[in-house]
Amino acid sequence: MSINQLTLDQIKGLALKREFFIYYIFLTVMLLFTVTLHDSGFFSLTNFMNIVRQTAPVTIMAIGLTFALAVGHIDLSIGAVVALSALVGAILLQHVGIPLAVVGALSVGLIVGLINGLLIERLQVSSLLITLGTMGVITGVARQITNLESVPIIDQTFTAFFGAGELFGVPSLLIWTLVIAVIAYVVLTKLSFGRHLLAVGGSPKAALAMGIKVTRIRLYALVISSLAAALAGLLYAGRLHGARYTLGEADLLTVIAAVAIGGTSLFGGRACIIGAILGSWLMGMINNGLILSGFSTNEQMIARGVILVIAVAIGVKELKNG
Repeated sequence: MSINQLTLDQIKGLALKREFFIYYIFLTVMLLFTVTLHDSGFFSLTNFMNIVRQTAPVTIMAIGLTFALAVGHIDLSIGAVVALSALVGAILLQHVGIPLAVVGALSVGLIVGLINGLLIERLQVSSLLITLGTMGVITGVARQITNLESVPIIDQTFTAFFGAGELFGVPSLLIWTLVIAVIAYVVLTKLSFGRHLLAVGGSPKAALAMGIKVTRIRLYALVISSLAAALAGLLYAGRLHGARYTLGEADLLTVIAAVAIGGTSLFGGRACIIGAILGSWLMGMINNGLILSGFSTNEQMIARGVILVIAVAIGVKELKNG
């Protein structure tokens, strides 16, 4: 079987039931909150734009994690990368211009992704364990470099470009989301690299037999995941006008739930960019609806956990049936 034929089968087999599942759940939840919160302004363009703005970093992280999961790897370090990249960008912004600050922040993601990938492939250890370890290291570094203090950002150009600005009335955070989504979709579904990702995730041995450089593809996938987290850190810093070591630390569960419920397999071989975006917006909509309903933060965490369990259960069931 050729790589092109394998790709066609993979893309056609992106589990239509799972894709329809995220659409169904998204519309159902929207309808539920629209009816129950009809007097709270939930169903309004302003509120939906707020959801998009608030979830933009999570959406970017979800898109990046989709690449890692596509090859069968999980990246638990992305939340820590968000915090460290935001801090590095904010610190550099006080001494150098925006371009160098952005390069410095993204370099954090590049370096962490390379370290994760090299350790996993060289040591042949589970990505779960390696990224769990690097998460601890990165979290410690983020706390250490600023001594647990926040770093403010007063550069209005930076905050406008990465957070609070607009272009022709369109929020910059939405523009970032759409641009990254389009790039990721094209890479995953139109380029040979995307076909190789799915082939490696579906069957590494078969992919290797077809001449695909499995180790290199896995390494690239982890770098993309980490770079996306670094970009999310910049978006957080721009929206919040500052950086803090706690940025992103509560996002990991939300990101995994968004990607899983969006149709990407947690075991590799299947990925859905559109599903990851809708899954992210779904999680944001649920949080927004629960807040407007008067639910506490703890209850919101419970809801996210339940959603993740459901998504994983569906994924495991499909794996056994497939």
